[in-house]
Amino acid sequence: MFKKILILVGWTAIIAGGVLVYENRANFNFASLENIIDSTISNLHLEKIATDLAQKVSMPSPLRRLTGVLGNLTVSGTVNETNKQRQLNGNLPPLSVNLKLTAAANAKIDDMLKNQYFEHVSPSGRGPAELVKDENYEYILVGENLALGNFSNDADLVAAWMNSPGHRANILNSRYTEIGVAVRKGIFEGRTTWLAVQEFGRPLSSCPQINADLKIQIDINQRLIADLNSQITAKKAEIDNYKPKRGPEYNEMIDEYNALVAQYNTLAAATKDMINTYNAEIKMFNACVAG
Repeated sequence: MFKKILILVGWTAIIAGGVLVYENRANFNFASLENIIDSTISNLHLEKIATDLAQKVSMPSPLRRLTGVLGNLTVSGTVNETNKQRQLNGNLPPLSVNLKLTAAANAKIDDMLKNQYFEHVSPSGRGPAELVKDENYEYILVGENLALGNFSNDADLVAAWMNSPGHRANILNSRYTEIGVAVRKGIFEGRTTWLAVQEFGRPLSSCPQINADLKIQIDINQRLIADLNSQITAKKAEIDNYKPKRGPEYNEMIDEYNALVAQYNTLAAATKDMINTYNAEIKMFNACVAG
């Protein structure tokens, strides 16, 4: 009569005629578990993923035009003319108005009029990235167009931006999905003029989201696997040192060992599947971010 011990962590014990025989078995080794994690996310902390992104900000040189007619500008008209240009130049999807980007655009005009500057970065060092973050807009990329001067209407304003390569590139960027616009007539450098701001954005939420709960469970499982590995090692040493290698007590130790190994292998296999799923989510997200 013999008792077979099924072990998938490096060795197998078989009791045959009262003799314990060990056989080497190649299998999944806990020590290599961390190597399963894709190298691109091995140091990723999910709670910091938004700030760890290579966020991009496009800021073409502000557009000034002091000639022409000081007409009337509107937010809705500027948005419509912008989307009309996207449709005419590549049939790009229209940009949807985002209230957070709109708030950021208004904050920009308020700050420029208050502090009398016309630049993307304020005298205090704050640019478009800081403005949208103030509104809790989590983004992959943002862009800002600025205009100052005399514009007869919304079409005239957007046409002026379209005639400037950097501003045109923002308007026709296929990766942007949202926009916020602010237009304001005010006193700048002693004269009445229009200021206009476009804030473009692609929100973080537009990319496939990563299951944070899955990462938490992977971490829990890895700790459990490490504990099981310690228990298996200790039990093996106990079996090796036990004499005589027969009898009910000895067989009970073998059964305990096999139970630990089975638990280890089941948990390791499940964790490996979780890691593969998690890696796939990360890769999809990173591909979306990279564009």
